[in-house]
Amino acid sequence: MAVEKKLGAATRDAYGKTLVELGRTNTNIVVLDADLSKSTKTEAFGKAYPDRFFNVGIAEANLVGIAAGLASSGKIPFVSSFACFVICKGYDQLRMSVAFPELSVKVVASHGGISVGEDGASQQSIEDLALTTSLPNFTVIVPADEVSAKALVELTAKHNGPVFMRTGRPKAPVVYGPDAKFQIGKGNQLREGKDIAIFALGLLVYEALAAADTLSKKGIEAAVIDLHTVKPIDRDLIRAQAQKTGAIVVCEEHQIYGGLGSAVAEVAAQECPVPMEFVAIRDTFSESGTADELMEKYGLTAPHIVKAAERVLSRKKK
Repeated sequence: MAVEKKLGAATRDAYGKTLVELGRTNTNIVVLDADLSKSTKTEAFGKAYPDRFFNVGIAEANLVGIAAGLASSGKIPFVSSFACFVICKGYDQLRMSVAFPELSVKVVASHGGISVGEDGASQQSIEDLALTTSLPNFTVIVPADEVSAKALVELTAKHNGPVFMRTGRPKAPVVYGPDAKFQIGKGNQLREGKDIAIFALGLLVYEALAAADTLSKKGIEAAVIDLHTVKPIDRDLIRAQAQKTGAIVVCEEHQIYGGLGSAVAEVAAQECPVPMEFVAIRDTFSESGTADELMEKYGLTAPHIVKAAERVLSRKKK
């Protein structure tokens, strides 16, 4: 049965809406932005609770430092900017002012990946997961659609410790029903399969489901798992799928180095080595273009996942 492509809200929109809801019941939540609140969608929180919203201007390092101070004073700060700006420009502060003292700063960065589109390479974050997973004490999350974004933002607000969450610019296909359950550190299996396991996150979750439909028509049954939490990774689920299927494909809108693929490969190598393939951005910057054009050009669509699955199955032990 083919998966229907029904576009929902962008994950950044779901984040902004959820923030307002959380702010209504938790007065310790404060929000900081670096002059991009219309794009990150924190603007609505600022209008609802102006005394708990701080626009620090185009000063990402200061943005993180202020958030660290607020967290050390008992507040729950949500920090937002474009992923490439807050991570690359504020990295030293994230390292020493947030990760080292284990402060509960929540960095929810929009415009992750290349689906930003026409803004070009300077604003397309392809290294954010590698950088944030390397920070000790950080939890790293990438929701797939508006349903998972809402649930994971709510869980992030309750989580004790620093969190990085990537949200996206384009509308995201809906892959979850309204009653879906989520847990930080635990992946969600969206489709059963015995021949191969496809792990994905973000916009690639829908593409993985579409690829599984195509593979099914070819007599190949693929399991599809949304590994929305890159760190801590769900080791038990990866081990179980490797043992069951004997072959893995990992799909992400991120540089091939240091992202979800690297995390899954590390677990598989330790727990149950199997043939693997990776659908990711291959050591290159992207360019300006529509989101659909870029996702196709850089190999991040369902047909590319199908080809990766067929390649890895050719190496699978019989």
